Amino acid sequence: MNDHPPTVLITGGAGFIGSNLVMHLLRDTDWHVVNLDALTYAGNLEGWGGFLTHPRHHFVKGNLTDAALLQHLLQSHQPQAVMHLAAESHVDRSIDGPAVFVQTNVCGTAVLLEKCLHYWQNLPAPAKHAFRLLHLSTDEVHGSLGPQDAPFCESTSYAPRSPYSATKAAADHLVRAWHHTYGFPSIVANASNNYGPRQFPEKLIPLAIVKLLQGEPIPLYGDGSQIRDWLHVSDHCHALTKILTHGQTGDTYLIGTGVETTNRSLLLLLCELMDEMRPRRDGLSHAAAISPVSDRPGHDHRYAIDASHLRRSLSWQPRIDLRSGLCETIAWYLSHPGWWQAILGHRYNMERLGTSGSPRAQ
Repeated sequence: MNDHPPTVLITGGAGFIGSNLVMHLLRDTDWHVVNLDALTYAGNLEGWGGFLTHPRHHFVKGNLTDAALLQHLLQSHQPQAVMHLAAESHVDRSIDGPAVFVQTNVCGTAVLLEKCLHYWQNLPAPAKHAFRLLHLSTDEVHGSLGPQDAPFCESTSYAPRSPYSATKAAADHLVRAWHHTYGFPSIVANASNNYGPRQFPEKLIPLAIVKLLQGEPIPLYGDGSQIRDWLHVSDHCHALTKILTHGQTGDTYLIGTGVETTNRSLLLLLCELMDEMRPRRDGLSHAAAISPVSDRPGHDHRYAIDASHLRRSLSWQPRIDLRSGLCETIAWYLSHPGWWQAILGHRYNMERLGTSGSPRAQ
């Protein structure tokens, strides 16, 4: 990328990872950010403080499939990079209604690639050389690991098992096809489960926190033995920034901590921390609220990440351990009750909180 402050177009910049990424870039870099988001149920501009009106932040409400809007944004803002985060991401919702996942994750990505290719092909030589697109995907495209299987790495075969992961896999293939067919300078990043402040309360960690604060049972799929790698969103944002600025176009980077935790162990740790930070009035442990529910259809048992390529090539390391990250996350929800109460009270189908959210994060 150029030495002068670049302009970056971020799709999905009002979602969980997107909003944290926008704030990270505005706080820690001199980059200008054009933020495109459709503001569906999970998009949220509340609680941004000064970041929303920051002089280097330009928000645009719009849909990823709006080709004319994408062309206008590219031509008018002349970004040096695109960070593609916009996606439907909740597994349960993809089971209930897969069509919108195909439309956003597959068709939307195809429209974005088409417009970015045309924009890139017509750039002058120096700008054309500097331009790149970073596509954010998920480790779920690789399917489910057995207990003794090696963690996912960049060469692991694709084996998606839900409508959500299948649409993300399709988007990944499109991004790579544009690189190999047209020489388009793209990079794919596949991340593990994210958590942290501002996460929509359908995902496992914020769902559990909100349930506990309301004195309700915490739903846990099956026996809770599903294994995940939990990545704090702040570490994820640092990784994405490094990949965008120093990653190799045409390459793939897996992002994760390498620490595997069962969903039951995760909830027990979260309840332990809640016991310290917001004890129950009846004196019982919050763990008494954990309530098993029927498992989700086709629930992947284990995800694990080998991020050694990212660590070696770009000198990235996760900085926030799970206990510290959960403490910070709980503290944020404790100090921002209006944020999640407004979501539950006015903008969200409460029935969706009746079962445990998918442990995904976007």
